[in-house]
Amino acid sequence: MKVALVEFAKIGSLVPFLISETEDFSADDKVVAGSERGLAIGTIRKIVDSNDTDLKPILRKATENDFSVQEENRKIATSASHEFRKEVKKLGLEMKLVKAEYTLDRSKIVFYFTAEKRIDFRLVVRILASIFKTRIEMRQIGVRDKAKMIGGIGLCGQEQCCSKFLRQFGATSVKMAKDQNLNLNVHKISGACGRLMCCLAFENGLYEDFLKYIPPIGKKIKLGDIEGEIIAANPFKRTVIIRSEKKDYEVEAHLISNESNSGELR
Repeated sequence: MKVALVEFAKIGSLVPFLISETEDFSADDKVVAGSERGLAIGTIRKIVDSNDTDLKPILRKATENDFSVQEENRKIATSASHEFRKEVKKLGLEMKLVKAEYTLDRSKIVFYFTAEKRIDFRLVVRILASIFKTRIEMRQIGVRDKAKMIGGIGLCGQEQCCSKFLRQFGATSVKMAKDQNLNLNVHKISGACGRLMCCLAFENGLYEDFLKYIPPIGKKIKLGDIEGEIIAANPFKRTVIIRSEKKDYEVEAHLISNESNSGELR
């Protein structure tokens, strides 16, 4: 059985859909299918084999009419955004709208918002439903999801990883930044979302493996006539920096034994 992996949002999750033997779909085709948000246009990113027969099927290839409706929905969603902000302000709710989105068949409007705490938005839902005469869905998202949805430029000068290629967020920690000898100033290692940068995890495995191989940073060691303290490690060059009273020395890591309890080098 063929299964199409469909992307509904830019760099979003890939949702599997069944493809029947009679259907002619290929990668990059624009299709109409029922996402978790409702009926939407998505892009087939990959077609794979699967034995899962419980999946929903793709409804059809997207037509010019579908694209016209999608564009019109985006314009209407702008009006919905204005109403959302107006009613939220009237009610004094601490909700910050990120995006309003209509389903393709206009059976529902989804409002994505951020908030510091849980919000009782039942009243604003009733008000918006009476205005737009359709179902209203509220989705509270985190600051990382907000950054991914909006997009932007990172500290590196490149497009944010989350909105360029990163489909899922991984765990990051200050220890990763410390192991990579980065400036621990929170503004230097945080992304646009205010959380630690996702890219800290990209090379973390390389640093972890290398740091296991050498004595810890701060350890005093002796290698021939060089005696001092390890102050930095470079896993790419496979070297460490030893600071003595006279100057800093760059030493190849394979010369160092991390098995010696005495701190001696071989």
